[in-house]
Amino acid sequence: MADNYDVIIIGSGPGGYIAAIRAAQLGLKTAVVEREHLAGICSNWGCIPTKALLRSAEVMHLAEHAKNYGLKLEGSISPDLKAIVDRSRGIAQRMNGGVGFLMKKNKVDVIWGEAKLTKPGQIVVSKSSKKPMEPQAPLPKNTLGEGTYSAKHIIVATGARPRALPGIEPDGKLIWTYFEAMVPPEMPKSLLVMGSGAIGIEFASFYRTMGVDVTVVEVMPAVMPVEDAEISAFAKKQFDKQGMKIHLEAKVTKVEKGANSITAHVEMKDGKVEKITADRMISAVGVQGNIENIGLEALGVKTDRGCIVIDGYGKTNVPGIYAIGDVAGPPMLAHKAEHEAVICVEKIAGLPDVHPMDKLKIPGCTYCNPQVASVGLTEARAKAEGKDIRVGRFPFVANGKAIALGEDQGMVKTIFDKKTGQLLGAHLVGAEVTELIQGFVVAMNLETTEEELMHTIFPHPTISETMKESVLDAYGRALNA
Repeated sequence: MADNYDVIIIGSGPGGYIAAIRAAQLGLKTAVVEREHLAGICSNWGCIPTKALLRSAEVMHLAEHAKNYGLKLEGSISPDLKAIVDRSRGIAQRMNGGVGFLMKKNKVDVIWGEAKLTKPGQIVVSKSSKKPMEPQAPLPKNTLGEGTYSAKHIIVATGARPRALPGIEPDGKLIWTYFEAMVPPEMPKSLLVMGSGAIGIEFASFYRTMGVDVTVVEVMPAVMPVEDAEISAFAKKQFDKQGMKIHLEAKVTKVEKGANSITAHVEMKDGKVEKITADRMISAVGVQGNIENIGLEALGVKTDRGCIVIDGYGKTNVPGIYAIGDVAGPPMLAHKAEHEAVICVEKIAGLPDVHPMDKLKIPGCTYCNPQVASVGLTEARAKAEGKDIRVGRFPFVANGKAIALGEDQGMVKTIFDKKTGQLLGAHLVGAEVTELIQGFVVAMNLETTEEELMHTIFPHPTISETMKESVLDAYGRALNA
């Protein structure tokens, strides 16, 4: 039996490593178990390296339209796929190594291998069956190996993996998940994307900008179906202009594989089946929690629809066992996992005034072109809840900074409670809105009213001025439209 810990975290993704750091800051003896790569999916195969790919696409788009900015570029612009992928993977390695440094800095032990709960307060770590990412950053010197470890508190932060539909399972060659889509050996000429959530539409956006013929199939009536309907419709118009082919209320029922292509049978809204052939297909129909083979069943830990059931502080139904992040259910976002980690650990440490997370105040960001960001209630949900609302809108086309940037296609939409002036929701589409959304998140957390937002001075010229104008518009006071 290894020395006892106060806290052991299984998984070192955004939830896991933040939980480890916060626990160490609070004086708890802490270890984190990892089987594959420090920093988890987000930094290695998700949030960060995908943004590197999208940045390459953004630069290419600007280069192709250099004449719009009064610039001349000699010769043609074309993607160097290997260099793009190598840059993305290099950034992932940097993030991976950074988490290793943080573990060492905070005196958190890293246990390398696969953990299994054997009883409350105890895990057994065996040799990992997973191959680490390449290139793998050097492991911290405080890395331990196989064995039995005990802790008063064990936090499960094992994340999630791509969901597969029966009969349309990814094979890594013709049907990709986001793993293969990030490191293509060659650029396909055509691509079919199944699912238009954040993952699907971001890859659709990247590959379309790189010149690939992209078709998106979405079973719901809108792209990015969790977003406000008006924002979703605005974004779809921009995708259409870019040449994406988008089929809504459609589903892939069957896939035939050729030597170097797929043919998807797509049932359209009218019930007719259309065959769509593409070089490659991305399956982006969601993710599911990694709850298998970690001992949950034997200990009686309650799960529901592939995720661990927790209370507002990460506690499961079994004393001493907690869960955070994707494995603990939606929204499956890195920043949700990080905040959940802090709440869970501070509650374990007995800090006063620890508040459970308000999921309505978790922002969502999609880094396609144009970007989409939101927080709080959509207009449809606010009405469904019987709220009497005011809605404000302001277009980028009336904003000087957006026009100067050549990014005038966008809008900000705000939703207020008519009686109290409470900001219920904010929904944005356009350039850099994933950076702007935090202003509304802070406002909601401070319980800011429309009056306080109207009295806030926004710098000029900035795209952020559209935020204030949207608020003013909700009350019939917009100044620039």
